[in-house]
Amino acid sequence: MDRESKDILLKGPVAAAWNDASYVVKCFRAKPSEPILPVSGERNVLVTSALPYVNNVPHLGNLIGCVLSGDVFARYCRQRNYNVLYVCGTDEYGTATETKAIEEGLTPKEICDKYFEIHDKVYKWFNIDFDIFGRTSTAHQTRIAQEIFWDLYHNGFIVKDNVDQLLCQTCDRFLADRFVEGICPFCSFDGARGDQCDKCGHLINAIELKSPKCKLCSSEPCIKTSNHLFLDLAKLQDPVNELFMKSSDQGVWSNNAKIITSTWLRDGLNRRCISRDLKWGTPVPLDGYTNKVFYVWFDAPIGYISITAGYIDEWEKWWKNPDEVKLYQFMAKDNVPFHTVVFPASLIGTKKPYTFLDSISSTEFLNYEDGKFSKSRGVGVFGNDAIDTGIPADVFRFYLLLVRPETQDSVFSWSDFAIKVNAELVNNLGNFINRTLTFLGKNYELVMPPVFPNDGDIHFLEQINVELQNYIENMEKCKLRDGLKCILSISKLGNGYLQAGEPWKLLKLNNNADKLRADSIIGISTNVVYLLCILLYPFMPSAGSDILKQLNVMENCIAIPEAMAPFLAVGHKINEPFPLFVKLEDSQVLGLKKKYSGK
Repeated sequence: MDRESKDILLKGPVAAAWNDASYVVKCFRAKPSEPILPVSGERNVLVTSALPYVNNVPHLGNLIGCVLSGDVFARYCRQRNYNVLYVCGTDEYGTATETKAIEEGLTPKEICDKYFEIHDKVYKWFNIDFDIFGRTSTAHQTRIAQEIFWDLYHNGFIVKDNVDQLLCQTCDRFLADRFVEGICPFCSFDGARGDQCDKCGHLINAIELKSPKCKLCSSEPCIKTSNHLFLDLAKLQDPVNELFMKSSDQGVWSNNAKIITSTWLRDGLNRRCISRDLKWGTPVPLDGYTNKVFYVWFDAPIGYISITAGYIDEWEKWWKNPDEVKLYQFMAKDNVPFHTVVFPASLIGTKKPYTFLDSISSTEFLNYEDGKFSKSRGVGVFGNDAIDTGIPADVFRFYLLLVRPETQDSVFSWSDFAIKVNAELVNNLGNFINRTLTFLGKNYELVMPPVFPNDGDIHFLEQINVELQNYIENMEKCKLRDGLKCILSISKLGNGYLQAGEPWKLLKLNNNADKLRADSIIGISTNVVYLLCILLYPFMPSAGSDILKQLNVMENCIAIPEAMAPFLAVGHKINEPFPLFVKLEDSQVLGLKKKYSGK
């Protein structure tokens, strides 16, 4: 190498790292055996995903809307060596549970026990790596929710009032929330619930519904007065608005979360009823109201706190530590106002130093083919269905994250699923990894050769480094879909680099210069495989583990690097490679599409 070329190569951190051969394999800390606590001076990240209703089996849209997105971000943060706690659990109170219990002839507790196990099984199969997966029907929930209520009550933020409610005389019960359906007064959608319209998103007072019907017996209810408790959101508007302005400016907020929250605040906050005439829920502790329970959207977000309290006695170190903990919350857009307005208002009203929302990643909706997921109509893939398809969980994870509805509604389509899997996973990512490692095994006895990068190599590595920086930037901003696209861009660059370099031809020329050139190409390519493994791990942990096994690298040695540098030392021996992904056949995909197209 002449002096001029050497000067060119030594410019910049990427070039310097490769010319110095300064190997930088980094490990991230394994999960401790003891409960995870914030560490002063470190980046402490508290991640939550919206608590799934316990009364049903989650479908693919539910998964990408909350738990899968939260899982990818939490895994990424761990690989950045942030101190992470990922909290989730089943939302077990409210009318949805009572309705399901009546449908199945079980008690609400039996329904919760049954569906908790179903949710737990589905999330484990999908490799959702919660630090805690709990439940809201616990003594911790009762204690903490009632403490928050008493603080609000004593601080003057609870108002008593009489409410006109719908009463089903046939069932002899007040029809709160999901016990009644009718025509939305805002958008005329026929099927709006008694608390919210799923089509337009407006919150609804049940008596505003047109042509209401009891969900249990289809009778038309009458109106009757009942005493209730209200959270006086109007008194809390200014501090809620101040929190919104601060966190949406300093944190990471999805655009829809900003729009929804600013609309609520612009229109002015009104007092909101937080009690219900139900039996299944957190009991209201105030005399004269002890026959009522808290409204689920006052109660449920407190579940993040109570589930943490069930995990560790020192839960306040996470939830009353705003200076040292950053709270990231993942959900679909219909949950936004309860997390950005109602829940923060409840905590602000306690006048205690709670950890408030810093960042929120809220998706639009994932639809299924030409319509919506529907368990009753057999339309769409639900968690138990995904398990039965025989397709690995990682493949579902990959596609769901590739079509994650970050800025607009997206669609799960079987034909697109097959195209993306075959083109991107099999032919792009899998092809580059397998052809690189197979070539190393066949021609180098699985042993890493020395690397002598030339100008073209450094240019290629700098391109890889640009994608690495884009990946980190996107992941820090919770742009998971774009983060995944960076990975695919790297493997595409890798395939192009191999194809242009043609190391298989160079080895046939039988001269030392060409042999050294082939060594460099395959050595660099293998290091790119390692980088791909690191970046892919949050998205596809099983595939990431398989690549690590092939590379003969320890499981936790996947800390995300700051720059593209040599990772695997000369002489490092990998294990026998094997294909990572299997092509989806047309007949297989057509059969699955038909199976989940409806009854």
